[in-house]
Amino acid sequence: MTTDLSEETGDDAAKVTEAAEQGQQALKDAIAAAERTLTEAGKALERAAREAIEMLRNQTKSYTGNAGQHVDDAQRYITEKVKERPMTAAFAGLGVGLLLGVLLSNRSK
Repeated sequence: MTTDLSEETGDDAAKVTEAAEQGQQALKDAIAAAERTLTEAGKALERAAREAIEMLRNQTKSYTGNAGQHVDDAQRYITEKVKERPMTAAFAGLGVGLLLGVLLSNRSK
């Protein structure tokens, strides 16, 4: 009877050891799967961020190109008007300067 009991105890210990090893292996597999998932998610997030930055960069290029073109057009227009009527442009500049001077001097009081 003691032999049967020791055999049963040995069988139970072997089963517990086997179950523990299977549990450890399952845990290792789950950790590996989680690492793969997180790595893939990180790569996808990085890819999406790069695409968004590239899209913003492309959009801002068109805006800065348009703004630069508008500034160039405005500069040409002003230059042409000053050449056409230099006295009018000088008086307009003087008037704007006086107006700003009056506004700024009243502001400090």
